[in-house]
Order: sequence, then structure tokens, then C-alpha cells
Amino acid sequence: MKNPETWLRGTSLGEGIAHELRLQIISGVIPIGDTLSENRIASEFGISRSPVREALRTLASEGLIELERMGARVIGLSLKEVEELYDVRYLIESFVQQHVFAQDQSELITNLRQTVERMELAYKHHDPVEFAHQDLIFHESIITEANHRRILHLWRSIRPIVSTVMLITTKQIFLGGVTAVQHVMEKHLQFIQEMESYDASRILSATEHYFNDSRQTLYLSFGKKV
Repeated sequence: MKNPETWLRGTSLGEGIAHELRLQIISGVIPIGDTLSENRIASEFGISRSPVREALRTLASEGLIELERMGARVIGLSLKEVEELYDVRYLIESFVQQHVFAQDQSELITNLRQTVERMELAYKHHDPVEFAHQDLIFHESIITEANHRRILHLWRSIRPIVSTVMLITTKQIFLGGVTAVQHVMEKHLQFIQEMESYDASRILSATEHYFNDSRQTLYLSFGKKV
């Protein structure tokens, strides 16, 4: 079960374990209905049960598992729930973009272009984890710039699952080779170009196009025919 990806984004041992279990649950490596044992997980990671309990509580709050005595039952994440997650992302991002790009954002736009460059560099190093992380930063930078406390609170509540889904879809994109990866980066650059127009209707249209396109990769990753 132990995987080096676990430790890249967590700020605590429990969060690292939650990340690894979340990834395996959403990707289907740990199937729905399976039972997670505190003792078994602690043994496989070579740690005490305390951070395992922390991780299981986190996953239970996200609706991925149901806590039981000394462990948990896996509920998982259905394709419908992943689609709903993208609906929430669309609502958040379309809202903040209308606010953020109602005024000059030259510094933010420069940062977004640099983030796409880091995505390209991650692909050159065959690093889907870093690519997905930079993709997350791209979107999060705009959300943060809105300076909207409640929106940010909502975003943070879905961020762990969003980042996991992004990693799974990024691995699917990498399987498509350079053409698929270039499509993703060009999609981000086109998105930036529309934001730079400061035209609300163009930005909304670009957001709709971006998310419609992203859903195609989502369906390929989670098994729905398109």
C-alpha cells in the first residue's frame, strides 16, 4: 500500500495516509464494500494507529468511508458523484472568474502562464504528480485571488478529492502521449487568453468549454462511454 506519492502534499502523517487511501479508493484499487482495518493499515505503513485514525476520520468526513469499530467500510465515489464534484467546481470557478477578471490582473496572468510552463516541465520529466499539482495551482490561484472567504472555505472542503481526481485524470492524459498533454496545456493557454480579454461573456464561454472538454477525460478515466 505504501507509495511515495503519499507524502508529497500532506502536511502531517495522517494527511499523507489519507491522501494515499483516498487515491486508492477513488481509483478503485480499494473496492467499494472493502473493510479498512486500523491495525492492518498501521502495520503496512509501519506507524502507530493514531495517524491512521486521523486519516480515517478525514475520509469519513469526505463521504468515502463509513467508520466502524477499529476500522471502516469503503463507500467509494461513484461517477455521478465525480460529475457533481465538477459541477461544484464549475459554479465556483465561473463565479470567481467574473469577479477577478473585472479588473486588471496582469500579475496573475503572468503567474498562470508560468504555471503552464511548470506543467510542461513536469511532463518532460515524466512526472504526472507534479503536473496535476501545477494544474491544481492554476485553478486555485484564481479562486484565491477572488478574496471571497466563503467561496474559499467551500473550495477547501472539496480540494482533497479534486486534487485526487486531477491526479487520476492526469495519469490518463499521460497515457495519451505528447498530443494529449499538449492539448491540455493549449487548453490552459487559450483559457488565459480569454481571461485576458476581460470580457465577461467570453470568459464564461471559455469556462464552459474548458469544463466540457475536461469531462471527456474524466469519463475516460472513470469508465463512462462518451
